[in-house]
Amino acid sequence: MSALLEIRDLTAHYGDFQALFGVDLTLRHGEALAIIGANGAGKTTLMRAITGIAKVTAGTVALEGKRIDRLAAPDILRAGISMMPEGRCLFPSLSVEENLEIGAHARKGNGYWNLSRVFELFPVLAERRSQPATALSGGQQQMVALGRALMSNPSVLLCDELSLGLAPVVIREIYASFPKIRESGTAIIVVEQDIGQALAIADVVHCMMEGRITLSGHPSELSREAIHDAYFGVSHA
Repeated sequence: MSALLEIRDLTAHYGDFQALFGVDLTLRHGEALAIIGANGAGKTTLMRAITGIAKVTAGTVALEGKRIDRLAAPDILRAGISMMPEGRCLFPSLSVEENLEIGAHARKGNGYWNLSRVFELFPVLAERRSQPATALSGGQQQMVALGRALMSNPSVLLCDELSLGLAPVVIREIYASFPKIRESGTAIIVVEQDIGQALAIADVVHCMMEGRITLSGHPSELSREAIHDAYFGVSHA
């Protein structure tokens, strides 16, 4: 599989505070990649740097061979990277359908994803399409946020803390949509604190700590001890 998204030596700051230190990452066409780590590890900052929200101070981000790290966030969205943000960020005054339609504003041509396909993916949203999005359960709101991100027909979908605060049965239902999303041609990067869930759905897992990637590999190659050490910074020296 060829590289779809390539990140090299990425550094990012919030003012004088350095949040990322020389991060390297490759996402290939059709892959699902998981980024795990404790709170404050730099996972969300990495997502925000990819999408142009956080300031990249060194290094490169390239999508299909073209640098995007100096583009504004709206241009990165139009280039094909869409993010489902932590906390969902739905518009409380708009209906489910209206929240979804906002995602189509930056749609790339006539791709796979449209309103009817999102409703096929999550039938409960079709049933509640006219209701205020914030009247839905937390899991259903997460489905709206995911559907909204898909409506731009991204080549790369970023999901930040997908399972945070959700019941296990709801998490399983949302993750069950991933094979269909990948079949549509969209590669996925998911930030996840649930290590078991990350290992279950990802082709490649990266562990972050203090703004650096401390462990990478296929889930079958990573021992629980190695993951624990990379997650918490344990040294056996």
